[in-house]
Amino acid sequence: MNQRARTAMRLTGLLFLLLGVSMIPSFIVAVLYKEPTSMASFAGVIFVFAAIGGILTMSTRDLKISIKMRYGFLIVTLAWLLFSLGGALPLTISGAIPSYVDAFFEMCSGFSTTGSSILTDIESLPKSMLFWRSFSHWLGGMGIIVFVTAVLPNIGIEGQLIASAETPGPTMDKLTPKYSDTARNLYLLYFGITVVEVILLLFGGLNLYDALVHSFGTVGTGGFSSYGDNIGHFTSPYVRWVIIVFMMMCGVNFNLYFVMFRSGIRAMLKDEELRWYLAFIAVPSVLVTVSLMVTGTFTDLFKCITSSVFNVLGMITTTGYGTDDFTLWPTFTQMVLFFLYFIGASTSSTGGGIKVLRIMICLKLIRRGVALKIHPNRIYTIKVNNRPVQQEVVTNIANFIFFYILVVAVSMLLISLNGFDLVTTLTSVLTCIGNVGPGFGMIGPADNFSMFSDFSKIILALLMIAGRLELFTFFMLFSPHYWNPDKA
Repeated sequence: MNQRARTAMRLTGLLFLLLGVSMIPSFIVAVLYKEPTSMASFAGVIFVFAAIGGILTMSTRDLKISIKMRYGFLIVTLAWLLFSLGGALPLTISGAIPSYVDAFFEMCSGFSTTGSSILTDIESLPKSMLFWRSFSHWLGGMGIIVFVTAVLPNIGIEGQLIASAETPGPTMDKLTPKYSDTARNLYLLYFGITVVEVILLLFGGLNLYDALVHSFGTVGTGGFSSYGDNIGHFTSPYVRWVIIVFMMMCGVNFNLYFVMFRSGIRAMLKDEELRWYLAFIAVPSVLVTVSLMVTGTFTDLFKCITSSVFNVLGMITTTGYGTDDFTLWPTFTQMVLFFLYFIGASTSSTGGGIKVLRIMICLKLIRRGVALKIHPNRIYTIKVNNRPVQQEVVTNIANFIFFYILVVAVSMLLISLNGFDLVTTLTSVLTCIGNVGPGFGMIGPADNFSMFSDFSKIILALLMIAGRLELFTFFMLFSPHYWNPDKA
């Protein structure tokens, strides 16, 4: 057997092992809540995955893995597909979601931290299955490969080489000389933030199960809830503001927290992307609040501010949590929220979308174009944090935006075969590729994706993964140049 085949075997084995191990907490929940069908489903899948993973890794245990960058993209894409395909098995085997296509959609939505769902009666599912779909948010939030690199630093893989292929945003800062240390530090921070939110939600009256489920959804910016009315189930302003704070925190570039620990909060606030991110939260929140108060949708100012900020953050961080059905709000308010589909969270955060940094640089690119029209001989350099941005980076960002629009257009054409209205068709694509969750029209916060055809569900599920992997990582695999070493 050649080196490439043995490398593929080892990596596949490691992913099977990780997927099996990641189901153990859900199995424990099934035991605690006395759900025999779920227990059997998880136990069977865990055993099979552990056996496959163990055989593959043990048979290649002496292998030193050496991977070229071009194969890193393939590994990352296959990892997300494997986790979504394998993660759907307990849902289907247990009968919680009988259709495998529906279960695949649900788990793609979970691991990609999208939060869109096909479930029409969420609360009828076993608690262990609801826990599993929410835990997938937590695993997918920081990244599957980053997690592998954090917990298995000696597997012989150049961590940064392949982790950079799945990291949200144009850049992935290396905080320590060894990328495995960087990944471990990021996950320690990620775990710490999760623990703090769980504790605060417990103080708000939630039981441990609900606190865990909704912390997974918040910190992973996913949005799955164990209740049909989502966060609207909790009437406590305290609970809603805890989730608001943690949604905002997890939409921030996680590297900035290390800057804050080392140099103080002032150094953190000097980051230009962070300031734009906060502005993209503040301005829409004010506009939505004013609109809702003027139109009489709310009469209590505090409740109005809470709902406005919550739903704005749910959109821009792509968490998708909601307290109200915003499709019933005034048209102006809906348009403000709709525009947030095109922004997303910060780079190197757990949020999805185009990302604030890309939007910021594109706006500066437009301003440069206007300035050069007025003064053609002027030297105008685009800067971020007072440092020039290389022209290659600007070009790559512009390419990403154009490609994003193209993928949305082609996907809308495919989804339109369902015959739904334009708003539903457009926002179904935007919410999946942007990993947001709720849409407008027939897929608002109070609705779901169950009425889409299996073909459309598969397209939308793949869009979720493509969006989470920043498009190019996913779509380059369809290029003939990728598979031809002489052209790559």
